[in-house]
Amino acid sequence: MSAVPAVFVHGNPETAAVWDPLLAELEQYRSDLVRLSPPGFGAPLPAGFGATLLEYRDWLARELTAFGEPVDLVGHDLGGGHVVNVVLSRPDLVRSWASDVLGIYEPDYVWHELARRWQTPGAGEADVAARFGSTVEERTRTLVARGMGRQVAARVAAGQDEAMGRAVLSVYRSATSEMAGLGRELERAAARPGLALLATADHLVGTGEQWRRAARRSGARVAVLDGLGHWWLTEDPARGASALRAFWATVG
Repeated sequence: MSAVPAVFVHGNPETAAVWDPLLAELEQYRSDLVRLSPPGFGAPLPAGFGATLLEYRDWLARELTAFGEPVDLVGHDLGGGHVVNVVLSRPDLVRSWASDVLGIYEPDYVWHELARRWQTPGAGEADVAARFGSTVEERTRTLVARGMGRQVAARVAAGQDEAMGRAVLSVYRSATSEMAGLGRELERAAARPGLALLATADHLVGTGEQWRRAARRSGARVAVLDGLGHWWLTEDPARGASALRAFWATVG
């Protein structure tokens, strides 16, 4: 069992409950599993926090500094972006990293339809008002329809609120200007051992070719999760846990 903490950062529109199935698989192998909730996503959205990509990067760096030692860092969805962005700027805080969104760092990546809607003034506000203003059961059904396991979806939906909607609009709109600069620096992620988790049925975060190209640029190993979608961590948590354990065994 590793003495190094394993830190998990989730994305949008999620709370830390999205990790429940995966961590249930991992906790029999290591006890140092820690979840960090980005502001607005299951954690309060502080006054003055603009919820931009760079502010989330700096938030995560502050949280990791408190551990006093490098960690094994794992990110999903936007959390996977926060993970990579910290590695690009503060590799000293990380022993290893894993992300399932490397494809978004490629210059030819095109944001998915829902992201483009959130990035559009007016349309984005209308969407988040309807999405996060609905009932818990309606929000649960939306998550299940998009591929999240029902039990996890109910727990995640219970934590969705108006503040999450505001954070969604801000972070996706900041990405239109901030992402290109971060993508140009991706080679710097090779400063620490990395793992690109490639769920082949996830069409939100780039094509397979974009994934593999980004993995080469970042020096990351590739773990293919064949047939799994965006919420692979709720679809087949045992397979995801196996990929992480195999990777961690190479960086001990």
